[in-house]
Amino acid sequence: MTNPATSNPYAEWFERLRAEYGEQLGQMPLPDGLPEHLRVLMHSGDEEAILFMLKLAWQFGAQVGYAAGARQSEEQISVMRPSRGVQA
Repeated sequence: MTNPATSNPYAEWFERLRAEYGEQLGQMPLPDGLPEHLRVLMHSGDEEAILFMLKLAWQFGAQVGYAAGARQSEEQISVMRPSRGVQA
């Protein structure tokens, strides 16, 4: 039988991220009540609610990444502008 993690590029990417950042993120606190709520959703099999939570997290992360990238681009552009010195 094929291991789903080895046949799914997303699962492979996720496992690499977990290996690299798992300890660091494991120390990150979540909002009070969120882990318990997620356990209830998992226990009840509410896949739709769990997927909705993942989509929200993914969307928020994408927005933060886009904003950071746009800010970095603006900083690079301002650094690359030629100085306007007085020419003789």
